[in-house]
Amino acid sequence: MTEYSEAFKANMVKKLMVPGGPTASALSIRTGICQPTLSRWLRDAREDGMSHPKPPVRVPRRPGDWKPEEKLQLVAQAEGLAGDALGEFLRGEGVHEADLAEWRSAALVGLGTRSKTPAVSGDARRVRELERELLRKDKALAETAALLVLKKKVQDYWGDEDDSTKKETDK
Repeated sequence: MTEYSEAFKANMVKKLMVPGGPTASALSIRTGICQPTLSRWLRDAREDGMSHPKPPVRVPRRPGDWKPEEKLQLVAQAEGLAGDALGEFLRGEGVHEADLAEWRSAALVGLGTRSKTPAVSGDARRVRELERELLRKDKALAETAALLVLKKKVQDYWGDEDDSTKKETDK
């Protein structure tokens, strides 16, 4: 049987008590400590009055579940926060930093400032495709015209190929 220090036990209990933190089963899988042991440590800590009861767990929201007003408000609240403060704020709201960055850039685009990566609309893409096709066809037309001019010059220089026989001998 393995003996664990009080500091280690307290650290595990602290991880279990974090709002939205892992369950005893999940922590058991990560650490290799039996789930009943972790649950007993948590129960003992609560009986000793070591901490407050665990708050109710909020169901995390997906980025698509947020209303635009809520996204804008969250972006405004996160402005000026950095490092650990930003991380703590985002964990409390259940939002990833990548989602926040996406919402911030969408808000800036909506307000008229340029984003770092300009979005290309479908119409602009179609215009570019059509311009490329037009350029290709212009080149093909120029090549064909040049070949026709050369053919005409060769005919003028060498004469008509059908006239290889003399008219006088045809009689």
